[in-house]
Amino acid sequence: MKVGLFGGSFNPIHLGHLRCAEELVELLALDEVVFIPAGRQPLKEEKPLLPFHHRAAMVRMAIAGNPAFSLSEREHERGGTSYSIDTVKEFLGEYPEETDLYFIMGQDAFQDITLWKAWRELLRCCNFIIMNRPGFEGRTLRNMLPAEVLSEFAYDRERECFRGSRGGAIYSRRLTLLEISSTDIRKRIAAGRSVRYLLPDGVVSYIESRGFYR
Repeated sequence: MKVGLFGGSFNPIHLGHLRCAEELVELLALDEVVFIPAGRQPLKEEKPLLPFHHRAAMVRMAIAGNPAFSLSEREHERGGTSYSIDTVKEFLGEYPEETDLYFIMGQDAFQDITLWKAWRELLRCCNFIIMNRPGFEGRTLRNMLPAEVLSEFAYDRERECFRGSRGGAIYSRRLTLLEISSTDIRKRIAAGRSVRYLLPDGVVSYIESRGFYR
């Protein structure tokens, strides 16, 4: 079984998130993509976040009807600062041993991987899927990882990924470029502008009915 782990603030979740997940299911034959709204993120500046239960509710609403998508509230339930290594280890302990986990993230986030807690261990205990986005096409694995770590990875032409000698592989995939961001959506709402067709209709209604982001 191949399971993608898609974490983020999802403040709010938008069509860009959903389209990327849908394409990765097809490109890498994933059986499931688990959306994991963040609790408290260590490397993010403090900023107003909607309470967790609202962000989780919007994710649940957005993924309804897609059998390959599911929601995990574990980072909120665990409490404290959300570290990816802890989340991945929990999944590894719950799924059968033969399950392949794929940690999904943007290329702009991956370039800061060396700042993450236990990042070397994280690279070895699961696979990574790096989603390419505008402005980061020139960044390669070679200039995002220290040389001593890079030496552990070799390019696999058949699978089109970098395979680690101690486990874990890194896939880089160019996806449909939907230049949508949660930050821009919040700014549009604050300015009284339309966000229709940037978010699922149900999420738009949820936000409008509660006056969020104004």
